[in-house]
Amino acid sequence: MTYFGTGVSTAVAAVPDTLKLAALADRAGLDLLTVSDHPYYADRLDAYAELGVLLGRTERISGLVSVTNLPTRPASMLARTVTSLSALTGGRIVLGMGAGGLWDDIARLGFPKLTPAEAVRAFEEGIRLVKLLGGGGEPVTFDGEFHRVTNLEPALEKVPPVWTGSVGPKSLAVTGRVADGWMPGRAADWLSERYRTSRPVIDKAAVDAGRDPAEIATVYNFPGRITAEPVRATRSEDGRWIGGSPGQWVEELTGAVLEHGAAGFVLFGPGGTTPGEDATARWAEEIVPAVREAVAK
Repeated sequence: MTYFGTGVSTAVAAVPDTLKLAALADRAGLDLLTVSDHPYYADRLDAYAELGVLLGRTERISGLVSVTNLPTRPASMLARTVTSLSALTGGRIVLGMGAGGLWDDIARLGFPKLTPAEAVRAFEEGIRLVKLLGGGGEPVTFDGEFHRVTNLEPALEKVPPVWTGSVGPKSLAVTGRVADGWMPGRAADWLSERYRTSRPVIDKAAVDAGRDPAEIATVYNFPGRITAEPVRATRSEDGRWIGGSPGQWVEELTGAVLEHGAAGFVLFGPGGTTPGEDATARWAEEIVPAVREAVAK
């Protein structure tokens, strides 16, 4: 499956527009709504509160927190949250996971600062524990360095697929060992140096763990302009995608799927901004169906 989604704002001031965009994306047949997770900012919505409302107001589209700020959400409670949302929505959720990064902000919330090495170890433990706490089965006891539960019964609902936003080599290796998908950081795409140097780390870790690297999807956050007419250059001098006409988007994304194995794309506006209604509509109604058709051929 190739996923097509759109990012929506977490700003409190943008709530009316966010609700409209979510409804539009759902009606138009997109696969994913994504929100970010920055609970230390008072002018931002809690990511899972927002996602619950958006999923409750839609019928088909899935939700993804891209990515969950694990240091602020204990893994055992995160497992309960996502399995609950899955049960409530008929499985319309993907679990995005991150090791954390803005540690001064995380500390302001009252959570301990971790060193980079500690954060990666906590990240891997968290993914492993979350995956144990769904799908029924025997009670789980997990005595990790950072995450612990005792004789805890797993939810009957299965844990959704886990996608990470890994950036560093150690975090990328965690993705290869235990995750189901990867969303390259900083809007890197299939032609970027970041992708070329990062994906092999994931693949090697997967093989070393006895996994098939092909089972780990790569889904891209993909910002750009959708223009009425074709543009002369769709990429900047440094190779970053700028955008273009719907036809130019279709050509680029079809090639990404067929030639580079891309598993999905989440639309953002230029510079990572939230797409407006017009851009979202053109993405969902013109570009996505054409890419799906071209890939199916």
